[in-house]
Amino acid sequence: MEGLARRLGLRTDPIIFFVSAGCTLLFVLLLVLFPGPIGQAFAAGRAWIVTNLGWFFILGVNVWLGFLVWAALSQHGHIRLGPRDSTPEYSNLSWFTMLFAGGVGTVLMFWGVAEPISHFSNPPLPGVAPYSEQAARDAVSIALYHLALHTWAIFTLPGLAFAYFIHRYDLPVRVSSVFYPLLKEGIHGPIGKAIDIISILGTLFGVAVSLGLGSAQIAAGLSALFGVSDDVVLKVGILTVLTGVAVVSIVAGLDKGVKFLSNLNIGLAVSLLVFVVMAGSTLFLFRGIVETIGLYLSNLPRLAFWNDMLANINPTNEPWGWQGNWTVFYWAWTVTWSPFVGLFVARISKGRTIREFVAGVLLAPSLFTLLWFAIFGWQAMLFDGIGLALREQLGPQAGEISRAVAESVPLAMFAFFEHFPFAPFIQGVAVVVVALFFATSSDSASLVVDMLSTGTAEPGPVRQRVFWGVSEGLVAAMLIILAGDLGLTALQQVITVVGLPVFCLVFMMIPSMVMGFRIENIDNVTVGRRPRLDEFQ
Repeated sequence: MEGLARRLGLRTDPIIFFVSAGCTLLFVLLLVLFPGPIGQAFAAGRAWIVTNLGWFFILGVNVWLGFLVWAALSQHGHIRLGPRDSTPEYSNLSWFTMLFAGGVGTVLMFWGVAEPISHFSNPPLPGVAPYSEQAARDAVSIALYHLALHTWAIFTLPGLAFAYFIHRYDLPVRVSSVFYPLLKEGIHGPIGKAIDIISILGTLFGVAVSLGLGSAQIAAGLSALFGVSDDVVLKVGILTVLTGVAVVSIVAGLDKGVKFLSNLNIGLAVSLLVFVVMAGSTLFLFRGIVETIGLYLSNLPRLAFWNDMLANINPTNEPWGWQGNWTVFYWAWTVTWSPFVGLFVARISKGRTIREFVAGVLLAPSLFTLLWFAIFGWQAMLFDGIGLALREQLGPQAGEISRAVAESVPLAMFAFFEHFPFAPFIQGVAVVVVALFFATSSDSASLVVDMLSTGTAEPGPVRQRVFWGVSEGLVAAMLIILAGDLGLTALQQVITVVGLPVFCLVFMMIPSMVMGFRIENIDNVTVGRRPRLDEFQ
């Protein structure tokens, strides 16, 4: 394999690269040859996981969030992620935009209207009437539970672990490096390589699902603007074009390509946010922002541990209940992103302390997410009609956005913007924002997967980086074709199965970090001394 890698001009660990690439291409080939059996296998796997292990996903993310809070507030919070004299490479603003755009930018554009409206029209909590004031409050609370602190805990934990072991111990830029306290030199052997291969495959599939959702949303926007047919051909065409844009950014590299796209799309997203506030019900939204803070904080303890267990005793329900279709899907999907986002954030966070890292990566994006849902969610539900009196006043306009979401989830954002002035222009801007988030996620993931295969923070040869970018687009295209009429359901099935082994890997990062913190305590001057690998012996 080493000889083949040299002949191809690659700079990588040949086993990790070729096995990961081979598994990816094998999946694509099997999907082309046997789409039916492959789809059935993923459906069966997803049903077993959400039925029997849904509680494990829900409990696990709460444990991760608690660990992060403890790490930041404890005596270990002052540990610098790197040498004592290291300083952050990027300003706080650029740091935030890069980690956020590479994280859940596409998700907020996709679910910013669709999720609150879904819970508003079909309340998941018992005894709540659809379209009622209580349904509206619960809808915003549940959406924030899914995409604020808990989602960013899934990204922050592996990000902190990578930054700690890679920058502080000078270990290779690989997921396996996090497990040095447990595996010692075994991270360079078969177990370590298996960990890295699983991480690469999980990242490829996780990003591919997001790219599939992003292309579906762009296709819905183009259909709303120009009346073109929103079919698989259009989605694959969009995917092809934007994968090309991502590849150009990949070639440009982290500082030029990714940083530029990140700053641009965050600027456009904030502009959309400001437009909705100014052109929408401004006073109502300002009140909603304040009230949403209280709703989130008061409902979070209940929602964080809600497992929908009573749904299992009703034989007419799906055995996994509502949580299997929403929360477990979210956590399984998000955790497949965690090696990518974690390593990406670790790469741009050298020189920061653990306390700074946790506060920045966990809190700043969560606050932005709260603002996003407080503005888009409340305004969408107001347009749709909150309460019987308003719905009667709106007449035929009541429920327009709910009907759009029921027809096509990707259409939600564009149905929402139809209620604003300059609707076609704003819908066009939304298409551009989704496309840029799409490209940023793809190029960021490709650079990180390349780091995982090379084991260094320096980018590999251009052809190597381009290969991963094209692979992500190819897997996404195959998943779109697999989805067919099933749409989101098929993507849920694939990502839930892929997410389980990655979830288990991330869970094991906690004992590994605790062992690292214990070594820091050998010397009271923990800031001034970098620990040594032989202290784990």
